[in-house]
Amino acid sequence: MDAMTLLHQRRSMGKLAGPAPTAEQLEALYRAALRAPDHKEMTPYRFIEISGEGLDRLGELFARADYQANPHIDDATLDAARKKPKRAPMIIAVIACVTPDLPKVPPVEQIISAGCAAHAMLYAAFAQGLGAMWRTGTYAHDKTVWRGLGLGEHEELIGYLYLGQPGGRYPQPPVRDPQTYVERWQ
Repeated sequence: MDAMTLLHQRRSMGKLAGPAPTAEQLEALYRAALRAPDHKEMTPYRFIEISGEGLDRLGELFARADYQANPHIDDATLDAARKKPKRAPMIIAVIACVTPDLPKVPPVEQIISAGCAAHAMLYAAFAQGLGAMWRTGTYAHDKTVWRGLGLGEHEELIGYLYLGQPGGRYPQPPVRDPQTYVERWQ
């Protein structure tokens, strides 16, 4: 697949099946991530691979976060939270590792770099024929989840990359006119 086709055709795949990516496929994802724009070459991110029983542990963490947010929550909602990680055979949590108070690299640049690393991983997954979906939602911003994943004081969860084999057909990308999104100063 040439680069322009990849850039123009990549789509998220919400339906994912096993098996999880191979070690070689994961290596390609991480190599792509390490090419993200990175002011001062800080590499301000890290990853947590979650598969197998780890998906159950993450589901319990999601349920705990929901319960702590609402102790009166019903069992069906907690069970649904426990099942959410099972939508893929593997999840990679993308963590921004922010060094505060740097004179030329503000925290926002470090967070954006981590986001670019996740973005590169999505494109590398698509290029290898894998299915992938970047998910955030309340579990990406919940402090209970952050603590459960072992995030440090200056770390932020950017999102979860759900990975596996495409479990269906990719939807057609919407056709958008680039000119709608461009303002020109001449």
